[in-house]
Amino acid sequence: MNSRSDAVQERTETATDFVAFTHAAGLSATLDYATPPRDGDTLPPLWHWIFFRPLTAQSLIAEDGHPRKGDFLPELGLPRRMWAGGRLRFISPIVVGKPVSRESRILDVTEKQGRTGRLGFVTVRHHISCDGVPAIEEEHDIVYREPATPGAPAPAPTAAPEEAEWQRTVVPDEVLLFRYSALTFNGHRIHYDKPYVTGVEGYPGLVVHGPLIATLLLDLVRRQRPDGRIAEFAFKAMRPCFAGNSLHLCGKPSADGKTVELWSKDHEGWIGMTARATLA
Repeated sequence: MNSRSDAVQERTETATDFVAFTHAAGLSATLDYATPPRDGDTLPPLWHWIFFRPLTAQSLIAEDGHPRKGDFLPELGLPRRMWAGGRLRFISPIVVGKPVSRESRILDVTEKQGRTGRLGFVTVRHHISCDGVPAIEEEHDIVYREPATPGAPAPAPTAAPEEAEWQRTVVPDEVLLFRYSALTFNGHRIHYDKPYVTGVEGYPGLVVHGPLIATLLLDLVRRQRPDGRIAEFAFKAMRPCFAGNSLHLCGKPSADGKTVELWSKDHEGWIGMTARATLA
């Protein structure tokens, strides 16, 4: 394993935004809520991901639809990249109708040889404030991969647990993926360009966004415990989920009700993502 964190730890990035009602209402509709949060309301957890959108000039977009690497995110010579997971601590509310700011720093860059070839892992730390008050501390894991190899075997899947106490099933179709990409200004072609995702990246279909699945998992807690406050959340992507297939969102609260184990299960019964929510 090779760590290159010393060379990139000084890379920082700052961003500002405004928690506009219309933008929050867009995600509310996309997640099938009849009534969106209004100005002065608390933004639900993970909905901050639709802000701080990457407003990169069209001339600086790479073939995959992402902004080109090498400025803030490092260039590792590995063309494919996806969200691998993250950890968040919710300190105070983000409020609709208020300004927000984000300070980002690269914590670590590590490369290793995996079963599917060379891999790169980048961890970014975000400090997010709302109206000048610290609101969220977040660590975001990104995985970089080599180009797809035709006929290469897929990693062995993991069977999902059977003991879910909470379960909700959605079918993420092309429209849902398009709407979430639009809300986040995410140009990654694996979410909307089927010839590209199957012919270049080697997936069998359009890939459901990792952050969308994480948002749906935490949304399951919100629907089951509408009065609960999320203090911490951690998630890890295990296996891609594809448009048009059933996505089962599962949860099992602890006996004391302080934590909830969460996981997504695909139409074949395999785990797609695991997560844990801690309630305040």
